[in-house]
Amino acid sequence: MQRLREVRLGSLDVAVTRRGDGAIFIDNTNALGPYPARLTDRLHHWAEVAPERIFLAERDTNGEWRQLSYRDTLAQVRSLGAALLARGLSPERPLMILSGNDIEHALIGLAAIYVGIPYAPISPAYALVSSDFGKLRHIAGLVTPGLVFAADGARFARAIEAVFAPGIEIAVTRNPAPGRRATLFAALADATAGAAVDAAHDAVGPDTIAKILFTSGSTGMPKGVINTQRMLCANQEQIRSHFAYFADAPPVILDWSPWNHTAGGNHNFNLVLYNGGTFYLDDGKPVAGGIAATVRNLREVSPTWYFNVPRGYEALIPHLRQDERLRRSFFRDLRLLFYAGAGMAQHVWDALDEIASDTGGERILMLTGLGATETAPFALAASHGMSGAGLVGLPVAGVALKLMPREGKLEARVRGPNITPGYWRQPELTARAFDEDGYYMLGDALAFADPGDVRKGLVFDGRVAEDFKLATGTWVNVGPLRAAFIDHFAPLVQDVVIAGLDRDEIGVLVFADIEACRRLAPGAPANVLLADERVRAEFRLRLETLAARGTGSSNRVTRAVLLEEPPSLDAGEMTDKGSINQRAVLAHRAALVDALYADPADPRVLSALTPSAR
Repeated sequence: MQRLREVRLGSLDVAVTRRGDGAIFIDNTNALGPYPARLTDRLHHWAEVAPERIFLAERDTNGEWRQLSYRDTLAQVRSLGAALLARGLSPERPLMILSGNDIEHALIGLAAIYVGIPYAPISPAYALVSSDFGKLRHIAGLVTPGLVFAADGARFARAIEAVFAPGIEIAVTRNPAPGRRATLFAALADATAGAAVDAAHDAVGPDTIAKILFTSGSTGMPKGVINTQRMLCANQEQIRSHFAYFADAPPVILDWSPWNHTAGGNHNFNLVLYNGGTFYLDDGKPVAGGIAATVRNLREVSPTWYFNVPRGYEALIPHLRQDERLRRSFFRDLRLLFYAGAGMAQHVWDALDEIASDTGGERILMLTGLGATETAPFALAASHGMSGAGLVGLPVAGVALKLMPREGKLEARVRGPNITPGYWRQPELTARAFDEDGYYMLGDALAFADPGDVRKGLVFDGRVAEDFKLATGTWVNVGPLRAAFIDHFAPLVQDVVIAGLDRDEIGVLVFADIEACRRLAPGAPANVLLADERVRAEFRLRLETLAARGTGSSNRVTRAVLLEEPPSLDAGEMTDKGSINQRAVLAHRAALVDALYADPADPRVLSALTPSAR
């Protein structure tokens, strides 16, 4: 096996104590370094130390890179801050952003936190994909915005008209919505920054609310996670203490992940600002129709740190194999690959190792971690010697981890300066989020990679709330089983929902990967592709081989249904970031769950007929 490219990481030294009630406490013993009171202090720092360095870059309409230096970013942020103050925005009347990642989004968001005005970046899906705007209406009622920004007014016109009263000011970069008066971004950016801006910035402190990030949660309407300046700044110092090589050279990243999520908007965007790096906005997406733009960008941008979800890496692999220019650009300066959002399938991991080795003679370290919107998000991270599927590492500097026994598992809870004080205008949710010791309850279960050596790290052991019992009383561990199913069926499956509560056997509802299935049945009409016997035969074969590997009823899948209807955002089956809400799918498709177990068998159901499964 080829050697790993060298990368400097911080240490993860921990102390472990155990309490009589079974609780295990794992505390990072490294002191967290000093961090600023305000995130925008780092903008001031880099505007002074490296004023001409490019901070932000994105493709313009001609396909060229539009670039913004640290000096010019600070000037525009201050001007926009003056415009926001002039409108009387405040914690009672925050800024709301409807549109996705672009330079204007970055500037107006930074301007809001510069002058102490909270802002709420909202998933564009709630305005563009939803048919009833129910989630957007709920969020607007919680936030009570004083100003709403959308890059393209015409694109968001339906949502603006349906949700926001005529008295709420709308700002757009271009294309004001027909029939709705709007302020142009250029007019906001033309304001003069004076003493009021300086005074507002000076008044911002560690407890000032910087932003409100809405997370889908496992059920119900989105909840607004309060993000304070302390959270954001402490978390960035935690990130730099772990990715120590950021201090050696400013990071360069190309990233698509949406800023209405904590991974993209807090972790990735802020790590560039905090460390004086350059952020290239990727206009691609980790899907079949969007990966071409990412490939184009990666031919020109050589990142030093690269983030993606597992499906994004999987979509990138065929292009890396075929395109030498892409391979050489991608791996030239790269020191670390980071993934989040789901487990990494082994075949994807192996392919990246192989391509990197063939390109530069070295593998690139691949790591992940564990966090949440409520943790800003960096809380646990893997390090050298912890690279492997499911390994999420140990708590980073400043984070205390508590593992609490619950129904045969160890539920993870965390405490530290990067933890949210609670949920925006929902005190009842805040009260339920913390335990009696003040630890935030993640809802995730962890297990020791090696029970005899905590230094080997912790392994993700599923979501506690997703696990269930079969009729026999046997517990089904949904997280690992789901990951094993997806890996076994790769690349035919996008996601799978595990069923079987109070049943004798485990069944699954399968969201198939249509493009991969089409290769099994070329020429089959799209509306009957999943019913084609060539597709069903391959799924049946893999279901039988997976069932044959099962060691008992808790990990043996015996039946499956291929879902023709995609997950619904409005029904809560799919979160705005594309992940599946297991409980919502099971509830919304209860009739299909019943069909899984019907006697006589429903013709839609695929069954594993191996001797061990009978």
